[in-house]
Amino acid sequence: MITMQQLVAGIDIGGTNTVFGLVDEKGNILLKESVATEHFPIPEDLVAVVCERIKKSVAAFSHKYNFVGVGIGAPNGNYFKGTIEFAPNLKWEGIVPLAKLFSERLNVKAVLTNDANAAAIGEMVFGGAKGMKDFLFITLGTGLGSGIVANGELILGHDSFAGEIGHVILFPDGRQCGCGRKGCLETYCSATGIKRTYSDLLMRHPEKNNLSGKVADAKYIYDKAVQGDTEALEAFNYTGDVLGLALANSVAYTSPEAIFLFGGLALAGDFIFKPTIESFERNLLNIYKNKIKILPSQLKENDAAILGAASLILKELNEFI
Repeated sequence: MITMQQLVAGIDIGGTNTVFGLVDEKGNILLKESVATEHFPIPEDLVAVVCERIKKSVAAFSHKYNFVGVGIGAPNGNYFKGTIEFAPNLKWEGIVPLAKLFSERLNVKAVLTNDANAAAIGEMVFGGAKGMKDFLFITLGTGLGSGIVANGELILGHDSFAGEIGHVILFPDGRQCGCGRKGCLETYCSATGIKRTYSDLLMRHPEKNNLSGKVADAKYIYDKAVQGDTEALEAFNYTGDVLGLALANSVAYTSPEAIFLFGGLALAGDFIFKPTIESFERNLLNIYKNKIKILPSQLKENDAAILGAASLILKELNEFI
């Protein structure tokens, strides 16, 4: 008798693209595709296109796999309601019952949370947090996202919007944040944040403020740091110093075993990890010192969105608890 393996869909809704795939219970990605989110001003239309592609692929694997569910990572995703609520980077307005739309079309259970939470579960199921019950997951991309796992469970809060470390205010009346407030962590510790820091540092030296038409994005700043550029190195040191302080403060709430850094900025290696760890240890309460590791995520950058969303439904179905 042939035992059917479990197969799930992982879907990540982004402001520009929606990536989706089929994932088996071992974390193998059997399908990976994407569509332009911005081409679908009506969410039902995007759901219809994605579901048709998923159905076609599921049929091709039906001899070996049992399709059991859908996991969705999305901005402002409400796990309890299965909705996207007033997402600032999407054309969709108001509250969208996204989990219900996918569940009805695919005839399987669908669960949804925000993208950083989904990636945190992905780290626990398929990455470096295997076997850990308490950890923080930090995404350093355009903004700063976070997922908090305590006692083996994702911390959601009473309304599913817990864990927004990126919107902790570190500097009152500091940099303007997209959330409408000032001084949020993500305005300093993100790809956008380090670009702002680097630009501010260059203002001190107008003779250096000529990028020959290149945009000073995080990759550009990293390349300059590799070359030994003083302002680029200072930008990384400042970013790490602020991030380390914020993470040291976060530790006091859940006492995690480890903190995982993910995203483009985390790929800078020691340029970001060294100052972050130094600041982290310097600012920790004594009872936490030298106990908590700050580690790079073990999720592959190109697969993390799909694996994170897929792991969300796998955990929901008790495959990995």
